[in-house]
Parts: sequence; C-alpha cells; structure tokens
Amino acid sequence: MKRISMLAAAVLFASGAILPIQKGFTQMNSQQSATSQPAQTHPYVGMWVTADGHIRHELLPNGRYDEARGTRESAYQGRYLVTGNHIDYWDDTGFTADGEFIDGILHHGGMILYREK
Repeated sequence: MKRISMLAAAVLFASGAILPIQKGFTQMNSQQSATSQPAQTHPYVGMWVTADGHIRHELLPNGRYDEARGTRESAYQGRYLVTGNHIDYWDDTGFTADGEFIDGILHHGGMILYREK
C-alpha cells in the first residue's frame, strides 16, 4: 500500500510539474513576444496607413504589430518578421499573412499602405 501511495504521489508531482508548461500557441506566443522579442532594426518600423487612413499598421520595434481599422483601435495584434523587403505576420488569433515593401510602399493583402508622415 505504501508503494502505491508513493507511486501516486510521484505521478501527481510529475504531472503537476508538466501542466504549467503546457500552453496554447496563442497564449505562449503573446506572452513570449511581450517580454522577449528582440528589437527590430529594419527601416520599416513605424506607422503604415492606407491612402484613406482607414487601415493603420503600426510596426513596433519589439517585433509586434498593432492594426487599427476605422474607429476600431487594436483591431488585430500579433508579431511580425521582416526579411529583406518581405514581411510575415502572425496574428494572435492564429491568422497569418505576408507582404512586400516595394519602393517605400507596403503591399499587403491586396492593400497598399504608405508610411505615415
């Protein structure tokens, strides 16, 4: 009986030690990026907007982005990575997208965004 109790305690201890480590991708991604993203050093950090100002992408230096749409601030948030003139986005909800910077203009998802002045 004592051996079973020790075995049960070991199993409970082991599973208790493992459970806090298991997180969903979105939770893990947002916690990690909020604290440990290296600063981005590319020239595209800053605000990018459509000609009508309806869509606004703010590329933050910590590798995160914040997208506003119309009056809805922070409509989408996530992380991004710029490689050369290519940008990849990973939204906190799991959505992915990409774009290209061509002649100082961001082409993304059928939209054209200009650097805010």
